[in-house]
Amino acid sequence: MEGTVVGVAGSVVDVAFASGPLPLLGTAIEAAPPGRPRLVLEVQQHLSPTEVRSVAMHSTSGLARGTVVRATGRPILVPVGEAVLGRLMDVIGEPLDHGGPFPPDVPRLPIHRAPPPLARQGRAAEVFWTGIKVIDLLAPLAQGGKAAMFGGAGVGKTVLIMELIRTTVEKYAGLSVFAGIGERSREGHELLLELRRSGVLDRTCLVFGQMNEPPGARWRVGMTALTVAEYFRDRRAENVLLLMDNVFRFVQAGGEVSGLLGRLPSRVGYQPTLATEIAELQERIASVGGAAVTSIQAVYVPADDFTDPAVAETFSHLDSTIVLSREQAAAGLYPAIDPLASGSALLEPRTVGAAHYALAQEARRVIARYRGLQEIIALLGIEELSRADRQMVARARRLLRFLSQPFLVTEAFTGKPGRSVPLADTLAGVKAILDGEGDGWAEASFYMAGGLDEVRAREERGGGG
Repeated sequence: MEGTVVGVAGSVVDVAFASGPLPLLGTAIEAAPPGRPRLVLEVQQHLSPTEVRSVAMHSTSGLARGTVVRATGRPILVPVGEAVLGRLMDVIGEPLDHGGPFPPDVPRLPIHRAPPPLARQGRAAEVFWTGIKVIDLLAPLAQGGKAAMFGGAGVGKTVLIMELIRTTVEKYAGLSVFAGIGERSREGHELLLELRRSGVLDRTCLVFGQMNEPPGARWRVGMTALTVAEYFRDRRAENVLLLMDNVFRFVQAGGEVSGLLGRLPSRVGYQPTLATEIAELQERIASVGGAAVTSIQAVYVPADDFTDPAVAETFSHLDSTIVLSREQAAAGLYPAIDPLASGSALLEPRTVGAAHYALAQEARRVIARYRGLQEIIALLGIEELSRADRQMVARARRLLRFLSQPFLVTEAFTGKPGRSVPLADTLAGVKAILDGEGDGWAEASFYMAGGLDEVRAREERGGGG
């Protein structure tokens, strides 16, 4: 069925059809402006019995009134399967890496799909061990679950996601799908080069809707990445790590689209469909038939305000919450994860074991006590504390430094070899610090170390390593 463009306002295009039923909401229509590549639009509103309003996935530059468009009768279809591994593509599945077009026989799936029925979903409480000490100790991730890293600008969200991609491919021999939502072109290029350099690109698919693209592309790129991940889960029964950076940009793009469509804004200027849009994205992330899509998402926190509606709505869908702290980053304690604000539904004795649970709770208690005493120390000095409190402060400082860790993906910048620490070594080190084994050791020996053996070796060399 063909129609004609009757109006263009930025990324919003109105299309009139002379006869026949109108294209359904969520389906794609395609335009071919003279001298321009094909333009894919998604139907969002029925304005009248003959006219629809759609949102463009690419720039509408050069699209004129009267241009003929074709209704496809289906949602946007994107390539999936082995052909997309090691490739970088956009929201409609077009390659962005100059690697040539996808083969014509590559399977394609619609980006809009219903979540798996509850009867098929499996939620075995299995832990996704990352080799990152502070995460594995205090906020363990769930296989087939959803975790998010919350933080403001410049606290290390993207670096943490890059390390997790490497962990997945190397430790779990799994697949990774990365959705770059509203990211800068530079960040996408750096990620591509890093994955190629580390040798894990051939097990990763990258899908980007960049910051300079129209809101439609940024709004739907998460759906495209989800479709790729679901194919490997459902058709190949493989575990997939789905990484999204940044979910807040997805919400922002939805707000832009909502405004362009003429909807009245809701709380704090967000779109009235905020909760629905986040739920549509999050509910498709699940385990089915023994294979899981595990999602780790970066969420920008505007002005470090965790009560922002976009941030608060995302919280309700998560199994694990990792909060990145500007104070930790300022102190040079990377990864800059706040050990008190971060948590996980899996941190319970039945899942991680009684010993792990008890150590995590004691570590939190010691760090919380130290933070409660910091103002007194700043005003009066540590000498004014009781002997027991001074001992607790010393152990908390060593513990915070022990929970810092150099990453494999930052070796080129820091000069420090990366460390992936097994859970047993993390628990042994934390227990030793809390039991007082390291009371006489220099704090510098604990900083950016791996397990306790490395800390001990540094101390024997004279502290600090």
